[in-house]
Amino acid sequence: MKPADRRRLAAWLAVITVAAVCIALRGRAPWLLDLPPAFVVPVADWFNAFMVWFIGAFKWLFRAANWLLGWPLAGAQALLQWLPWPATMAAFCALAFAASGWKLALFAAAALFYMALTGHWSPSMNTLGSVLVSIPLALAAGFALGVAAHRSKRVDRVVQPLLDLMQTVPTFAYLIPILLLFGFGPVVGVVASAIYACPPMVRNTLLGLRRVPREALESGLICGATGPQLFWWVQAPSALPALMVGVNQTTMAALSMVIIAAIIGGSADIGWEVLSTMRKAQFGQSLLAGIVIALIAMLLDRISWGFADRAGRGAAAAGRSRNHGRGGRGGRGHGRHGRLKPWLLTLIALAIFAGATAFIPAARVYPEAWVFYPADAINAALRFVTANYSAATDAVKHAALFYYLLPLKIGLSQAVTPFSWGVALTPGLVWGYAAAVGVIAWRLFAWRGWRPAVAAVVGGGVLYFGVTGLPWPPFILASTLLAWQVGGRRVALLSAGGWAFMLLTGVWAQAMLSVYLCAAAVLVCALGGGALGVWASANRRVSNFLRPINDTLQSMPLFVILIPFLMFFQIGEFTSFLAIIAYAIVPTIRYTEHGLRHVPAASVEAAIAMGCTRRQLLWEVKMPLALPEIMLGVNQTVLFALAMLVITALVGSRGLGQSVYIALSNADPGLGLVAGLGIALIAIIADRIIQAWSARRKSTLGIA
Repeated sequence: MKPADRRRLAAWLAVITVAAVCIALRGRAPWLLDLPPAFVVPVADWFNAFMVWFIGAFKWLFRAANWLLGWPLAGAQALLQWLPWPATMAAFCALAFAASGWKLALFAAAALFYMALTGHWSPSMNTLGSVLVSIPLALAAGFALGVAAHRSKRVDRVVQPLLDLMQTVPTFAYLIPILLLFGFGPVVGVVASAIYACPPMVRNTLLGLRRVPREALESGLICGATGPQLFWWVQAPSALPALMVGVNQTTMAALSMVIIAAIIGGSADIGWEVLSTMRKAQFGQSLLAGIVIALIAMLLDRISWGFADRAGRGAAAAGRSRNHGRGGRGGRGHGRHGRLKPWLLTLIALAIFAGATAFIPAARVYPEAWVFYPADAINAALRFVTANYSAATDAVKHAALFYYLLPLKIGLSQAVTPFSWGVALTPGLVWGYAAAVGVIAWRLFAWRGWRPAVAAVVGGGVLYFGVTGLPWPPFILASTLLAWQVGGRRVALLSAGGWAFMLLTGVWAQAMLSVYLCAAAVLVCALGGGALGVWASANRRVSNFLRPINDTLQSMPLFVILIPFLMFFQIGEFTSFLAIIAYAIVPTIRYTEHGLRHVPAASVEAAIAMGCTRRQLLWEVKMPLALPEIMLGVNQTVLFALAMLVITALVGSRGLGQSVYIALSNADPGLGLVAGLGIALIAIIADRIIQAWSARRKSTLGIA
């Protein structure tokens, strides 16, 4: 063993020793599990006092902004309500056709017809109206911030951590100050959606501007372009593909806020329809309305992605044209004509169907007699399933709770009881468990080295004592040591500072509950999603089958994901667990498949030439090379799981998400800030550690 490895192993043995001592003393020293209230730093109270001053000083400014934004919102919703439903349908079909062809146009027609068929046309148009205001607001702010960060390193240093916070702090946490500043109403939902949807546009603007070819800039300067001309005639067109991807991602982010915006907006939109029916436990009605949101999300996603893809192909064609010396006025004229075509198609469709309303009354308002609303049938089917198969669903629920969730939460030391497991945890069983962990650690040490052995010992200890039963000193030490060894001093300081913030602000116990639930879900996602990704990488049919399912899960708003699990498993921690898995499993599937499919062909051919079997090719060649990509998928899964915490608080989960929701209910911005920052810090710490490990692994493997 190298001297550096000996030092690293010694550090871990020291942490394990500290953990053993703290666990032995935790009964006599309760402060090892959570700080007493006397030692808590009152950050929440300080922030509340600041908000009282800030609201008193600047409330008039935000209320004026509320009034200004109310005009375009009311105008967009009024226009969409006034337009005949066939005209709106034809306009979207024309846009879809221009973006991606007749298949997307058919999907647009089916999606919009579903809204009319189920009687959700009016609330759907209100939702589209709010989206049409929030998306341009987010795009304008994101583009301006991205340009400013590209031009100034100082601005970039401020913007980057701000983006991390905007994307990781739960929306409910900053809804409270927004609500206090802007007041109650639909505009507040628009502002909250714009804030949440802004970061993707900032990041893609930065990415696009940084990838502008140097020769393009030099050509513009040689031609005598001024600063604004260089930006608008060279940089912005070259960055257009990345900008269009930002438009796509911003659109999806804004749509994911539909129901959350309904909580504080109170407008008669589709988000409010889902929320109100969920509160009444009308799952059939809630599911039908939730499908509308999913269809809107998928439709706008496909249209914006279609235009992004066209922009990318156009930029590539322009680059080839420049390389072959065929650029010029004719090419620019052709691109201008291509950009006008979708809008001409849309206007023509609007004019034709708007004129038809003078002759066909049913073309003006969708007739109620044509509405098909099977909510009662869905509710009846649900009652039938719960009445006849409740024993099976309860068995699944209890098995997962007793044999998986509870051991992770409170440890085998408390979870193994005659009631739950049918046996008592005798000293013989305890020693047998310790011996099994020791044997596994020893075998891993002989096979793979000291790192897997240490992981086995740490994992065995966590499983025996539970996440919530771990004292905070060894937990912070272990996290900081891992961050130091993987990412260096900066990541270690971030880890130590983040956990110290949660400890000193009095949310440590809630943080551990959140860590436990997310860890349980991420472990299932990593194993199950990884297996599905491996299968999809080897079988095109499986890949084609999983793709629309993944698209649906990623475009489905968070609240809507709760509905089917609430229908069958009712309120509780198991429902929260399943909802987190459903939302967070997609990145693992996609990154695993992508990583395995894009292993360098030379490596695969060399392994086949050496006589590797299919199993050896997968585990000895493809998996090690694809592991950095797979871990990035796990990283995204962690972030997605943490994003669901506040939503699952509505159905029984506890932890930081519940604290944020309580803060929103009590209009307590201080508690919301502290709990929201806690979730954000957990996400950022996990992100930095996994990103650093992935980068080091790629460097070791020589992967660009």
